[in-house]
Amino acid sequence: MKYLIPSLPLIIGAVADLIIGDPYNFPHPIKAVGKLISFMEKSVRKNFRDLRKGGIFLTTVVCFIPAAITALLLFICYRLSTILGVAAESVICCYMLAARCLCKESMKVCNAAEKNDTEAARQAVSMIVGRDTSVLDHEGIIRAAVETVAENTSDGVTAPIFYMALGGGVLGMLYKSVNTMDSMIGYKNDDYIDLGRTAAKLDDVLNFIPSRLTALLMAVVASPLGMDSRNAFRIWKRDRLNHASPNSAQTESACAGALHLRLAGDAVYFGKVHKKPYIGDNDRPIEAADIRRANRLMYGSSAIMLLIAVIFRTILFGVIL
Repeated sequence: MKYLIPSLPLIIGAVADLIIGDPYNFPHPIKAVGKLISFMEKSVRKNFRDLRKGGIFLTTVVCFIPAAITALLLFICYRLSTILGVAAESVICCYMLAARCLCKESMKVCNAAEKNDTEAARQAVSMIVGRDTSVLDHEGIIRAAVETVAENTSDGVTAPIFYMALGGGVLGMLYKSVNTMDSMIGYKNDDYIDLGRTAAKLDDVLNFIPSRLTALLMAVVASPLGMDSRNAFRIWKRDRLNHASPNSAQTESACAGALHLRLAGDAVYFGKVHKKPYIGDNDRPIEAADIRRANRLMYGSSAIMLLIAVIFRTILFGVIL
């Protein structure tokens, strides 16, 4: 039984995220990380002439402080009581995961699209994507939601599980801090190309293995979920690098193949058109129900990743203990 204790926070956290999700009206540690990033950005812009060096400093501070606070909190809790430690780490693990939130927000797009309420669907999708949604037609809105679910299956669910399997809540917090930095300052525009370079590169490194593993898991679970595993593997092998990021197209290509859809293509960010290659084949028109299917892929691949993580931590701590 003692060998299972290191896995309990991850199991409890995942179940809590599945049932409760992010409590919108409660303080969230990642919101605190976001405020830290904003504070550090202002400080670096004020005090560093070389924004690349400032970006290195910012990334180092934002990686260290949340992880150190998490480590200290868990150290104190586990010293006081194993039960208290497991409870505290379970809460942290729950906060690091976003499966229910991702599903809930993307299904708002699905429900509006199924009612042919394009403006409501546009408003809903604008809450979960970074691109300019005003230029999207009905199919473009659905496509954006499917792409977001596919990409964030790794960023928001399986990658945090991967790192919490390796280092519990502390490494999970470190990963989410880097991922949050990338989403806030990791842009390749004039304002952030230097400041956000280190955070963006570190995010690429941390997501390299999880994104590929997640794509493979998506392909594995596709057939049991009523989709096409063989085509998911085929499109993943062909299109997995059809993106400026080395990682984003991994899960998008597996999802596109499983659903027989064509995703990606040109997108508008901050008023500028960004040329992007397509991912997948245009075998059929996209439909609102594809958002549901993408969420099933997300939950299926996440469940297998969680199982792998629990087995890994049980064996690891069985050897150590």
